[in-house]
Amino acid sequence: MLTILAAGSVFFPGLFLLSKQCLKSIPALRWSEGDAVIVSARLVSSVQAVMASSAGYIIASSCDDIIEDQHWLTSTYIMFAVPYFVYDIYAMFMCYWYKLRVKGHEEASAAPQHMASALTSYLRREFLMVLHHVVMVTVCFPVSVFVRQGKGDYFQGIMFMAELSTPSVCLGKILIQYKQQHTLLHKVNGALMLITFFICRVLLFPYLYYVYGRYASIPFHLVPLSVPWHCNLGAALLMAPQLYWFSLICRGALRLFTGSSRSQRRRSTGAAAPQPANGYRAPSTEPDLATH
Repeated sequence: MLTILAAGSVFFPGLFLLSKQCLKSIPALRWSEGDAVIVSARLVSSVQAVMASSAGYIIASSCDDIIEDQHWLTSTYIMFAVPYFVYDIYAMFMCYWYKLRVKGHEEASAAPQHMASALTSYLRREFLMVLHHVVMVTVCFPVSVFVRQGKGDYFQGIMFMAELSTPSVCLGKILIQYKQQHTLLHKVNGALMLITFFICRVLLFPYLYYVYGRYASIPFHLVPLSVPWHCNLGAALLMAPQLYWFSLICRGALRLFTGSSRSQRRRSTGAAAPQPANGYRAPSTEPDLATH
C-alpha cells in the first residue's frame, strides 16, 4: 500500500515538473514559466483522467456481479491516485498565481503582490474545488479502501469513468487562457465538454441507482428508499458540486454560441463590436473549472 502511494506521489508531481521543463527548454517552444505551469497542470489532469477512465472501464467490464465481484485494480488505482488530489491543489494554486501575473490578463491589475494574499484569494475563489479535493482524500479514500470491504467494485469503476469529461475541460481552459475562443476547435471542444460532463457526471448517480435497482429487482423510484441512508447522503454530496459545475458549463456554452451568432450579425451589418474603455473584456466572476 505504501509503495503504491509513494509511486503516485512521485508520478504526478514528476510528470508536472518534466512537462514544465520540456515546454521551457525545447527550442521550438521555449515557453515562459507561467505558460509552462498552466499547460503542464492541465496535461497532468488529462493524463490522470485517461488513466482513471481506463482503469474504470477494465474494472466495470470485468464485474458480472455488481456487488460481490472484485478486481485488484480498484483499490490499487485508488491508492495510486490519492496523491494526485493533494498535488492538484498546489498545481491549481500555481495556475491561479501565474494567470493573475500574465501581462494583459483581465485580472492582472488585481493580482496579489504577496504569496500569502494570493493564497487567501485562491482559496476564496476556488473554495468548492479545493473542498472537493480535500473530501476525496480524507473521506472518499478511506471509505473506498477500508469501509467497502471489497464490495461494489463495479460502482467504483463506473465512478472512475466520470473522469472522461476532464480532458475536454482542460483543453477548454487552455484555449480560453490563450484567447482562442473564436476558433472552431474551441466550439467543438465546448460541445464535447457539455455532452461528456452531462453523461459522465450529471447522469452518474441516476445510472448507478438504476443499475442497482435492476440487480435487486427494485423499481428505480424506490431505490433511494432501499439503500442505506449514508449511501444516499454520499451520493447527494458528490452530486451537488457536479450540478453546480454543469450549470457553469451551460452558461459558458450559451455565451459561446449566442456570442458567435451576435458576431456574425455584426459582421453582416458592418457594425463593430463594442469594446470596454481599457481594451479588455469585463472580468469573469465565475470560478475556474478544473473539475476532476
